[in-house]
Amino acid sequence: MKVNKEWINISDMMSGLMMVFLFIAIAFMVQIQSEQQAVKEIAMTYRKSQQSLNSDLHKEFEKDLKQWGAEITKDNIFRFNSPEVLFKAGSSEISNQFKIILDDFFPRYIKLLTSDKYKNEIDEIRVEGHTSNGWGNAKSKSAIYLNNMQLSQNRANNVLTYCYKNNDKIIQNNKRWLEKQLRANGMSFAKLIYKENGKQDFSKSRRVEFRVLTKAQEKIYKIIEQLK
Repeated sequence: MKVNKEWINISDMMSGLMMVFLFIAIAFMVQIQSEQQAVKEIAMTYRKSQQSLNSDLHKEFEKDLKQWGAEITKDNIFRFNSPEVLFKAGSSEISNQFKIILDDFFPRYIKLLTSDKYKNEIDEIRVEGHTSNGWGNAKSKSAIYLNNMQLSQNRANNVLTYCYKNNDKIIQNNKRWLEKQLRANGMSFAKLIYKENGKQDFSKSRRVEFRVLTKAQEKIYKIIEQLK
């Protein structure tokens, strides 16, 4: 009888452990499902916000895009494509023509982004300078990269500085907000643009972009990191 009692105790213990493992597995599955649902909800919110912003950007600037040599991408990048309008070759000094465009563009852009609809959802506004992957007679890949990096960073900095110093009332009223959100990034030739035939579009690769990052993106990144 003693052996039987010990066997019953061991059986009960094993059953108890299996129940514990089962509850842990269920809890883990519930947590995963909850996190997946959270990612899905944030992603849906982000998608709707992106679509709404894209629509509003087009409503505000559609009539100006052609004369500015600009475009608005599906992911809401405002791209100035005409290098001959932006800067002289190899220079980071903003052309007078581009200054006129920025004087018109930037206050309207910030007015839209600081509206009640978007202001609290924006995490960062990036001014990005982009170049092609050439540099005169330079043959060293390192020299070409570093020269283009310096040029693209200087161009991005100069555009940010010019926009930040704009005396428009909208800019002045949002100076503190801009100081938290506005950044300048030199991209060198990290994100070249190609033609349909697969060859580099040298003209469009030399560009300036205004890119908006939202808090929804940051939330998704954080959840993904937690799932790793």
